[in-house]
Amino acid sequence: MKAFFANFYRNLFLTNRLFAALGVVAVLFLLSFFLKWLGDIPLICFWVLVVVTLADIWLLYRLKKGVYCKRLAPERLSNGDDNEVNLFTENLYPFNIDLELIDEIPHQFQKRDVSFETKLSSRQQKMINYLIRPTKRGEYHFGMIRAYVKSPLGLISRRYNFEQTDILPVYPSFLQMRKYELMAISNRLNEIGIKKIRRLGNSMEFEQIRNYVAGDDLRTMNWKATARQGALMVNNYTDEKSQHVYCIIDKSRVMKMPFDGLSLLDYAINASLVLSSVALIKQDKAGLMTISDKKGATVAADRRPTQLNKILEVLYKEKTSYTETNMELLFSTVRKVMNQRSLVMFFTNFESLSALQRQLPYLKRIAKYHLLVIIFFENTGLKELSEQSATNVEGVYIKTIAEKFVYEKKLIVKELARHGIQSILTAPQNLTVNTINRYLELKAKQKI
Repeated sequence: MKAFFANFYRNLFLTNRLFAALGVVAVLFLLSFFLKWLGDIPLICFWVLVVVTLADIWLLYRLKKGVYCKRLAPERLSNGDDNEVNLFTENLYPFNIDLELIDEIPHQFQKRDVSFETKLSSRQQKMINYLIRPTKRGEYHFGMIRAYVKSPLGLISRRYNFEQTDILPVYPSFLQMRKYELMAISNRLNEIGIKKIRRLGNSMEFEQIRNYVAGDDLRTMNWKATARQGALMVNNYTDEKSQHVYCIIDKSRVMKMPFDGLSLLDYAINASLVLSSVALIKQDKAGLMTISDKKGATVAADRRPTQLNKILEVLYKEKTSYTETNMELLFSTVRKVMNQRSLVMFFTNFESLSALQRQLPYLKRIAKYHLLVIIFFENTGLKELSEQSATNVEGVYIKTIAEKFVYEKKLIVKELARHGIQSILTAPQNLTVNTINRYLELKAKQKI
């Protein structure tokens, strides 16, 4: 009995409508001192209010469970994307109710106002959905669902607590990966910014002999098959397959810089996952390496059906460190793991030309054995400052310094090109599109 009353007291809340009614009764009692003709009207109003309040309590507490709520969430969340969460609710009362739902979302979002108000008729079911956008990988703990119910009288509110402590892992952006997968399969990558690359020459990988169609390259004509069939026949070539494509991700302090809630490491991880997916669709072999001051994870290049899941599981656990990149260790690992010429996409960041000079000797040695593409990031904040007009001396100084750093990024691109190393300088939000464009370009030009 004691537990019942304790639970009753904790879940009983007074509404603004009740306080307004009490205020009216109090005013009537006050006026009755000056207006004798009011007589017992204030007292009658008070007891009517008490009776109605007790009736409201009886309506809400007559059933042990008057509402049902459940959270319907995906098994895992996609980092940096909008993920949909659904709240299912059902009214078990024999009358209409006003319902307020509060979902206790993970503390990483720093939001305590995820509440929804709705009206439900008797026995009605409703689905409420909302979006959450995680910006860090790891485990996200959801708390309880709290439902506040009011009857048509609306004088009190009863709270229901639904224990549903879901723990959802946040993985690299698999939603983005699926989007690019569908586009690649249906040859519609150009709809999301992927350029169509003009082929230079023919691939050397023979596919089949087929009938000549107007517009075919006459250099692919198969004269022996033409003589046998009595009709023009041409050789059909396809993209070379089983080429090794490796993504190397720098996990050092240079990748900890934030942009739009995500770190540069997270952008690199999301882009690596999408690039690996597209490479596997193109029937190439995708691999992965991570590096900081110590050797990180390594996934040998392969194109088995389980390869993408293996890469996804590895990327889920990666975190940045506050150390410098050990380029000597990277070079030795590359020589040990990559047994044949591969396309190496190295995700890192340089803020100054001197930072590049320290790593350039090792990058040149890697480029000697593999096709190396250095991918680093524009500082969008400095770029915006350099494009603003200066109105005073301080503004001129800030603009000049910003332009200096922006120009130094361009010098890094030229310095890499001078040593025969390709590079991509991109804003974080354009990283995935620019990376896939370069991969398709190199594949079309048969440089891998």
